[in-house]
Amino acid sequence: MERALVIGVSGGIGAALARQLALRGVAVTGLSRRDDGLDVTDEASLAAVLGRLSPPYDALLVATGALAPPGLGPEKALRGLGAAQLAAQFALNASGPILVLKHALRLMPRDRRCVFAALSARVGSIGDNALGGWYSYRASKAALNQLIHTAAIEVGRSHRQAVVVALHPGTVDTGFGAEFHAGRAVLPPDESAARLLAVLDGLTPAETGGFFDHQGARVPW
Repeated sequence: MERALVIGVSGGIGAALARQLALRGVAVTGLSRRDDGLDVTDEASLAAVLGRLSPPYDALLVATGALAPPGLGPEKALRGLGAAQLAAQFALNASGPILVLKHALRLMPRDRRCVFAALSARVGSIGDNALGGWYSYRASKAALNQLIHTAAIEVGRSHRQAVVVALHPGTVDTGFGAEFHAGRAVLPPDESAARLLAVLDGLTPAETGGFFDHQGARVPW
């Protein structure tokens, strides 16, 4: 990788990804809502901010997302569901990353290997869901996985060496959902980021459209 774009660089994993890429000698462009006004839930914002960038970028990494809207927690039961929370989670966790790809596709080179990766979550796996709950977060990440898989097929027609994937970073010590970490192995952000980059290093265009965890294992849909 020579140039990389990290969306959500003000967050714990986004910042760690930028640091780990810089340690590799990669020229990193980091964007966030806080510092650059890039709001992934606002397509006009995406078009404006990404439209100012010049290609090519060898890696585009989307590290945005939230367990729940501000002031709310994940829904543990049907009685906690609400249309507004569902819509907000889909806008942030599913629509946002795929709209980044829509507006950033022109930044990806067609003549060599390039990577687009968005942070998903194991709880977005339908096949791995044995506990229930967390309705809007699970559903929005499952939707993201489908969007990434579908986009990978299209991108592969024009960018034959592209790798477009969803990644599960593990349970990471960022303050993001810390109250739900009890009993889980928690990774420091830089360790998670280093693992994710190592996974991306090992993926080929034959594996585009997949969903992988931070150890390189496929996560069931």
